[in-house]
Amino acid sequence: MSRTYERLSAAILEGDAEKAPTLVEKGLKEGLAAKDILDNGLVPGMNEVGVRFKAGDMFVPEVLMSADAMQASLVILRPELVASGAKLIGKIVMGTVKGDLHDIGKNLVGMMCEGAGFEVIDLGFNVDPEKFIDAIKEHQPDIVGMSALLTTTMRAMAQTIKAVEEAGLRDQVKIMVGGAPVDAAFAERIGADGYGSNGPAGSDLAKKFVGAA
Repeated sequence: MSRTYERLSAAILEGDAEKAPTLVEKGLKEGLAAKDILDNGLVPGMNEVGVRFKAGDMFVPEVLMSADAMQASLVILRPELVASGAKLIGKIVMGTVKGDLHDIGKNLVGMMCEGAGFEVIDLGFNVDPEKFIDAIKEHQPDIVGMSALLTTTMRAMAQTIKAVEEAGLRDQVKIMVGGAPVDAAFAERIGADGYGSNGPAGSDLAKKFVGAA
């Protein structure tokens, strides 16, 4: 296996947003396939980030640095993946629900999911139910992810799920929720399919939903 993969994984783990994309370019010039660079370099690096975060050996600022390195690498790699017809493991639409302007947690989950090999369509924050519905119709995702940081906006999650049901789209997607005031009991109560307590947990849940865990 190419030494570039190992160096790329290390750069992701170190959160080096300059070195990682440079290594992606180097790998492509060496003739490595874009999907192999993703699967053997970027994904193992982000997986290790998740392992260390869960173990308490990495903290949110460090995880965000790794996620930035991942994002910078994907800017280079994504067009190559598309051009090669490489199949990602799934597609996720995600957003912070209506009334809530917080998006750090949602962004972290999205970055971890991208690092796991998903295509992520990020709707941003303060997303009303109709926008989620339009995105499901347009993008045909496997998963919808919703985030809330305020207890006052948690009910918007229930309202969004109800709207998805009324639009006749509920059977088409798995719905996962997360955010500081959210827990597994609340997720079950509002009819979500699962709850992720943090970025790595959200990514793990998404992988289970598509049978890639």
